[in-house]
Amino acid sequence: MLLTIVSFVGFTGLVLGLSYYLTRKNDSSSQEGYFLAGRGLTGWIIAASLLLTNLSTEQMVGLNGQGYMFNMSGMGFEIGASLALIIVAFFFLPRYLKKGYATIPDFIGERYDAVTKQFVNFLFLAGYVLILLPVVLYSGAIGMGGIFDIMGVFNVDYMTAIIIVVVAIGVLGVVYSLAGGLRIMAVADTLNGIGLIIGGLMIPIFALMYVGGGDMLGGLKTVIEAHPEKFNAIGGPNDPVPFLTMFTGMFLVNLFYWGCNQTIIQRALAAKNLKEGQKGLLLAAVFKLIGPIYLIIPGIVAFHIFQDNPLQIGDMAYPMLVNKVLPFYLTGFFAAVLFGAILSSFNAALNSTSTLFMLNIYKPYIKPDATDKQVVFAGKVVAVILAIFSMCVAPLIAKAPSGLFNYLQMVNGFYNVPIFTLIIFGMLNKRAPAWAAKVTLVCFIIAYGLTQIPFTGKEAIPLLGWLSGIHYLHVMAILFVIAVAFMWLTGIYWPTKNNTYDDAKDLHVVDTTPWNKAVVMSVAIVLCVFAVYVIFSKFGIAA
Repeated sequence: MLLTIVSFVGFTGLVLGLSYYLTRKNDSSSQEGYFLAGRGLTGWIIAASLLLTNLSTEQMVGLNGQGYMFNMSGMGFEIGASLALIIVAFFFLPRYLKKGYATIPDFIGERYDAVTKQFVNFLFLAGYVLILLPVVLYSGAIGMGGIFDIMGVFNVDYMTAIIIVVVAIGVLGVVYSLAGGLRIMAVADTLNGIGLIIGGLMIPIFALMYVGGGDMLGGLKTVIEAHPEKFNAIGGPNDPVPFLTMFTGMFLVNLFYWGCNQTIIQRALAAKNLKEGQKGLLLAAVFKLIGPIYLIIPGIVAFHIFQDNPLQIGDMAYPMLVNKVLPFYLTGFFAAVLFGAILSSFNAALNSTSTLFMLNIYKPYIKPDATDKQVVFAGKVVAVILAIFSMCVAPLIAKAPSGLFNYLQMVNGFYNVPIFTLIIFGMLNKRAPAWAAKVTLVCFIIAYGLTQIPFTGKEAIPLLGWLSGIHYLHVMAILFVIAVAFMWLTGIYWPTKNNTYDDAKDLHVVDTTPWNKAVVMSVAIVLCVFAVYVIFSKFGIAA
């Protein structure tokens, strides 16, 4: 236990110390310096920060839980991200950088109007404060508590163990936020990213060696021969990700997440130039291709190991597996790596929430004459308040249902695809009026909610009953098509008369020359996506 504690504290302290040392001379006193790292992030740092911001215990615990309970179909979230990142690199990012946007609602305000901008800003804030931040803390507490037996080590009950980890993550997140904003987080993500790749890949290796009696390939052969159906990524209607959703709602969710989600895209908005931004996005797409190896396969191996004594909750598969197969001398290192991933996701959400509040509410409405230093200071205060609020809310979701990751994605549907609809349509069509955008948001959210929230009698309503019976990702796609058709019609019959948005106009905030290797790399990524799906299908090892 002493070795575990020393290695955990040592690696965590090393990352924090190196991150501070490497960024100590950078100016974080200005708005751009604190919230956007002075627009100076390079490709590798962007890629690592994107990976760590995305990857946390929602994925480690949730996706492996899906692997345990179902099959490889959950990899649609990972592999689909590779395709989405290509589109973001070529379509979304150039438009953002040409205008020098600091937040996604900035585009909404320019394309539609100030009221629509604040509506979208509110949806982002509500989603981050009420869903994302508490879930990151809670899922992190589940992962850390289950893997490292917090209850046994400290001799406390389950809820107390959850609170201990939640507070630890929250406090350290505040330290990063106060230390230097986005830049120190991005550098810490890069250092943690190296450890995460090593630590993440250790688990399937040790798990397969456990099954194979020291022979990893033998263990893999044993699991495949025993459960070939588990290695099928072509999901059916009852799987977490039915394959057809890859072309409907899953496609939309991935495009929103990687191209319109403030927490994620803020890393690319802080790029030194378009070349570095595209490089970062496409490198992240490459890393996502190997995600299923450590995000789903361990869950399948856990299914094999625990088949004689099945787990009651699928989301406990990953913590139980790590606890069983990881050598004691690596426990502290893996704890630090996992803690870093959790911390990265929490920091990213915290920084983005603070950015949205400060730049879109505090600066324009509460204190328009605030200096950069006043805005940054107030932003740090807001971050501390948000962290404390999230630490209070997180333990309250201890009764979250089985299948945490899928549940999280379903709840996020209340704001992700509605906002994406406004953004993608606003970029492609300049005629739809601002009032149509507001109507679309309200009606989309209400309609989606009616299909997902259970209440008596909705089956008797023809269209509503039909939508309630199909996968939520398909529901998103159907509502997206209806919303686009509505906005297109309003643009024809009631076109806006004061739209000044011009996506071709470059304000020269940064250099927008594209990366010359982007096309070749994108083609290679698409071919790899196709190959991965062939491998994990009935044409490959699932046969």
